[in-house]
Amino acid sequence: MENNEIENEIKPIKAESLLKDHLLPFSILLSALILSSVWIYTAELEAGSGKKTVKAEVERRSAFEEKVLPKDGVLLPVKWGDLGVKMQSVGVINGKQFTALYEQRGGLSEEEKNLLNGENNGQIRMTEKNSGTLLNLFWALGLGTKNQILDSGPMKDSRYGGTGNFASTGGWTLSVGNAMEHYSSHPFMVLTKEQQALVEKVSKNIYRPCCNNATYFPDCNHGMAMLGLLELMASQGVGEDEMYKVALAVNSYWFPDNYLTIAKYMASKGVDWSKVDPKAILGKDYSSSSGFAKILQQVPQQSTGDGGGGCGVDAGIPAASSKQQGGCGI
Repeated sequence: MENNEIENEIKPIKAESLLKDHLLPFSILLSALILSSVWIYTAELEAGSGKKTVKAEVERRSAFEEKVLPKDGVLLPVKWGDLGVKMQSVGVINGKQFTALYEQRGGLSEEEKNLLNGENNGQIRMTEKNSGTLLNLFWALGLGTKNQILDSGPMKDSRYGGTGNFASTGGWTLSVGNAMEHYSSHPFMVLTKEQQALVEKVSKNIYRPCCNNATYFPDCNHGMAMLGLLELMASQGVGEDEMYKVALAVNSYWFPDNYLTIAKYMASKGVDWSKVDPKAILGKDYSSSSGFAKILQQVPQQSTGDGGGGCGVDAGIPAASSKQQGGCGI
């Protein structure tokens, strides 16, 4: 009798023990699933927060860059007319060589072809995409146009070893014959005394980050191109203040990393890019190579991959992935 009672007591205990043995792995698995779900949820929250932070930073940078380098470009207050045709007709530009150079990089756009071959072009819109082509067109214009700055300015100083040895002269390889055959030789624009005086005044205060000279000493492609643009603006009645405004926009497309850095520096001083004084920014303290070097020391630099061109005819053409921020070597 007693043995039967003991057996009856043992059976429930064994059943309960077996149930616990089966439940234990299930409990462990359930706990693991709960912990895993919590970890995944937390990780997703952190990842989502990280994505939002990155997205906000990208949007912030895009908005900032848009102020300096508008995606829609800037409309230059000058009509190009048939200058491309005229420069080809006298040989400052060899049209076949110019076109062939750009065919290596995808070809000229229809708008760019019109600037080269058209006879009734209106105002020019400079964008990040066409800034290199415009650099070369304005370079040819500045090089070939007859002007006192080229005839009697620093370019003629014998201390520099000859006018033909500069990057802006020896580096222009897209002409018919030697570039010096066209140097300050063609009356593409004939300025009045007042217009000439304005070009000389403004050119002495517009620097470029690739070297330490003002546009008045256009020893590199950017300087010669800016001179051509200033002459064109003066010939069409653009005033001094507008010249500086346009020159800053153009320089920004030619040297995007530099001017984004300068814009960051100004922002750190509480000055929005839309409020800066173009004349001051284009001066030696900011836009010369030495002035920019001082600014750069005060601003953490993060390249956009949109560097400016070098000082050769091929450097003004954007590559497929990035552009080169170059110096002033021939």
